[in-house]
Amino acid sequence: MLLQDPNVRIWLYSEPTDMRKQFDGLMVLAKNKMQGQVVEGHLFVFVNRKRTQMKALYYSRGGLCLWSKRLEKGCFQRVMTDSPDDLSSSLNWAQLQCFIEGIHWQKAPKSKRLGD
Repeated sequence: MLLQDPNVRIWLYSEPTDMRKQFDGLMVLAKNKMQGQVVEGHLFVFVNRKRTQMKALYYSRGGLCLWSKRLEKGCFQRVMTDSPDDLSSSLNWAQLQCFIEGIHWQKAPKSKRLGD
């Protein structure tokens, strides 16, 4: 179970992830691609290509924890990053809950019309 802790930083990996990866594979991905350390207490979220499965990796009370969810219908929302080159997005607990429940909290950016 994911326990809410205001001191934990939450990182969402923006690239599709192979859901066959377990503790070690996801920990290497967090360290090498996201420049994060799982043992520092951060929470790392990964999603598959179809956006129907997610895994959250975090360190708690002396060991690694892996939480997963598979949707039977629908898909997880795509989170917009500040830059297309960003491999991860920082989330807060409210945003993580929205992401897990399939609630889209980000609005699509408005396109500029000519003449405005």
